[in-house]
Amino acid sequence: MSRLQAVFWDVDGTLADTEMSGHRVAYNRAFAELGIGWNWDPDLYAELLTIPGGTKRMQRFAQRCSVSLTPDLLQRLREAKQRHYLAMIRSGAVQWRPGVLRLLKDLQHAGVQQWIVTSSGLASVQALLEVLHGFSAGPFSGWVTADDVRCSKPDPEPYQLALRRSGVDPDCAIALEDSAPGLRSARAAGLRCLLTPSPWDPELPRDNHHATAVLDHFGAETSCRIHSGPPCEGGRVTLKYLEMLLDLGQG
Repeated sequence: MSRLQAVFWDVDGTLADTEMSGHRVAYNRAFAELGIGWNWDPDLYAELLTIPGGTKRMQRFAQRCSVSLTPDLLQRLREAKQRHYLAMIRSGAVQWRPGVLRLLKDLQHAGVQQWIVTSSGLASVQALLEVLHGFSAGPFSGWVTADDVRCSKPDPEPYQLALRRSGVDPDCAIALEDSAPGLRSARAAGLRCLLTPSPWDPELPRDNHHATAVLDHFGAETSCRIHSGPPCEGGRVTLKYLEMLLDLGQG
């Protein structure tokens, strides 16, 4: 069985349920604070998530509504949204995905490098790490955020940079993702990818077959459900299971 050297974690929807209960609510609070009459309900936000990046998301929505967002107003919206999001993270409003903390600890104990690879900004990542309890030292060797790359997912640049920084061969690493852009980015960088799908990603069903395995979560009090890929002993994603995925090949 191949030796796993690195795991690359996506953040939004993979490490934690940040989108609907975190980012969406923060956008709406920013809109209200600045007197903009927008309210992004879950269905609308799911549609807008196909637009990469919060700034582009607001710009495209403004165009749809025939509203002019000046550069100053756009910057104030970004700052207000970020402030509300960080406050929500620190208040505990955003929950970790099932099995995430267990898997983080198991991989840390085994000496496997763990990296964050996300399209979110560094401030959002740091806020999440501040509330990550139960570690004598942080589990992550480093991170690649939107601040580090020119092209975000689905471009392979974020994972290519993570591979360079970690010094790990793609055949000895695996990406953990929840979305079609993340899956495409990982595969384009030559990585195997375990997928825990986001229910609001309309593009994901047609791309599922590109994943090495597809599960509903990482396994906690309840066993994970496997949609594709090898059986998962005990209903939990473990180091042994991830190394099994390395041996399946890229397909």
